[in-house]
Amino acid sequence: MLSETEIADIRATAAELADAARVATLAHFRKPGLMADTKETTHFDPVTEADRASERAMRDILARRRPQDGILGEEFGPTQGSSGLNWVLDPIDGTRGYLSGTPTWGVLISIADETGPLFGIIDQPYIQERFEGGFGRATVTGPMGVTALACRAPRELSQAIMLSTFPEVGNPEESAAFQRVVPKLRLVRYGMDCYGYALLAAGQVDLVIEAGLQTYDVQAPIAVIEAAGGIVTNWQGGSAHQGGRVLAAANPAVHAAAMALLNG
Repeated sequence: MLSETEIADIRATAAELADAARVATLAHFRKPGLMADTKETTHFDPVTEADRASERAMRDILARRRPQDGILGEEFGPTQGSSGLNWVLDPIDGTRGYLSGTPTWGVLISIADETGPLFGIIDQPYIQERFEGGFGRATVTGPMGVTALACRAPRELSQAIMLSTFPEVGNPEESAAFQRVVPKLRLVRYGMDCYGYALLAAGQVDLVIEAGLQTYDVQAPIAVIEAAGGIVTNWQGGSAHQGGRVLAAANPAVHAAAMALLNG
């Protein structure tokens, strides 16, 4: 059990990380000449100097403020700690969107113990919206001030809105399962990256369904959505903390309806 002092320090550290990542990412966003390397040879999986600069800035803060904690970052891998707590960092979730100039990318920051994420932040630097959840808090801070996050109440799947990043979800088997859900919904929109999970926590949509995710893609969204009253699992209803196939829903009813379709 973490003390109130420890929780306050974690929140303050997370805020400092997000502030630093805003500076690092906005230094390159929508600027001419931004170059991207690719991590894969079979498809375009971009990484930019902004990704690396953002993670370096956050790691520097953690080395100063909380050297006892472990770190898992997308760009620089794991760093072992001694506290039993691990920071999970995605310095730019949605680098394709970042390269395209869309404001749907974000910085993902979470802290987890052996049970999973305890607190998370989804930060969109350009819009200046910060969604956070955990330790009894579920809020978004942005141009409209500070607002409580709350997922949508149950409604029929035929009235539901779903967001996802790619219409071609995962492998052929996963894509076929995904396409069983799509025609049952009122509206589906693509290209949202982590911002889709933020909108789910904010009560704007009912579902996010994706596949092929990594730990650093999901832990912050899980913390924020669960704090807002939603549910995040894999497609079979188990833990999604390590990524893979992710089903995020505003409430148990819409989650159950979508999961039944995913599983045929």
